[in-house]
Amino acid sequence: MEVIKAIEAWWSGQSWLELIGFATGLLCVLLAALNIIWNWPFAIISTGIYIFIFATHRLYADMGQYVYLFISNIYGWYYWSMRPKDEKSIPVKLISRKQIWWSALAVAVLSPTLGFLLTKLAPVLHYAPAAFPYLDSFCTVCSLIAQLLLARKILENWLIWIFVDLIYIGVYAMKDLRLTAVLFAVYTGLAIFGYLDWRKTYRKQQQPGV
Repeated sequence: MEVIKAIEAWWSGQSWLELIGFATGLLCVLLAALNIIWNWPFAIISTGIYIFIFATHRLYADMGQYVYLFISNIYGWYYWSMRPKDEKSIPVKLISRKQIWWSALAVAVLSPTLGFLLTKLAPVLHYAPAAFPYLDSFCTVCSLIAQLLLARKILENWLIWIFVDLIYIGVYAMKDLRLTAVLFAVYTGLAIFGYLDWRKTYRKQQQPGV
């Protein structure tokens, strides 16, 4: 009984907005892992909600990230819909050497730059100091890269998501966003599933006559 009461008390303390963000976010990642185009509209709803949530919890880099994700989800929906007429979906591709170098350069340059700006601009704009500015910025830049690779159907996007999601679990737990931390734990499992499933799809694409 005590366990049930504890669960009921925890549930009653959750924000309905966060619950909707949780549900739509979970569904969009699941559909993406299954290579289903309808992940994008759910992703648009979820990112829109989390823009507001992160703003109210002073995770400013995350807020900016989700503005980008909101826009990139619209792009991803468009790109995935542009499949060849004789194909069921856009084919899965491997990351190129050029994309690896550009991604590494973006992380090396943008992460410390964004972290520095967050620490300096918040007082000027009369905002409360950003929480975990450099770690938050690093995860933000990695997520931006992963989202672009996801929209372009690059297999390795899932490996980046696994890495980032594990970090985010700790960040959100420390900010008392427990439901969101649970969501990112589930995201980690779905990203592992997505990688394995997309890798299987890619290997099938390489087989003659398939």
